[in-house]
Amino acid sequence: MSEATDRPVDGDAWADACAEDLAEEKARRRAQYGPQPGSAAEELRKLVDAVADKVSSLQSPLLGVAAQGAVQQAIRQAKSAVEPVIERNPQVFDHLAAAGNELLAAYRSAVEGQESRWTRTAADPAKAAPTEKAADDPSDPRDEGRGEGPSGTERIDLD
Repeated sequence: MSEATDRPVDGDAWADACAEDLAEEKARRRAQYGPQPGSAAEELRKLVDAVADKVSSLQSPLLGVAAQGAVQQAIRQAKSAVEPVIERNPQVFDHLAAAGNELLAAYRSAVEGQESRWTRTAADPAKAAPTEKAADDPSDPRDEGRGEGPSGTERIDLD
């Protein structure tokens, strides 16, 4: 018998080792960076509580007791309106957070594209403004619709 067949084979040894390594890495990251943020619903609840605490801790001599009472009432009403929504639909807030991240990524992409066009235009003045062509030049795509030019799709320059 060979040495490989003498030992019992444990099929989950690799999975166990990976799980242990992952647990150690998670513990190291928790120690270094603190706990991971919760779900979007939990984070919204924390935000509402933090805002309520901050607003209630503001003691302004300009506001009278009646105004401070009205602020406290408004805070209680806002919390009572938000809590049931969070309790019934916590996954909605996760979806909204994901959608917000996607919108932010799209905005970043658009801004980076525009910045690259600005820097490219500033670096190469020849690309800054297209040269004007004669009004009767049939190869000018801006002439479509005025003469005998092609009648297909038209490029719209959004810049």
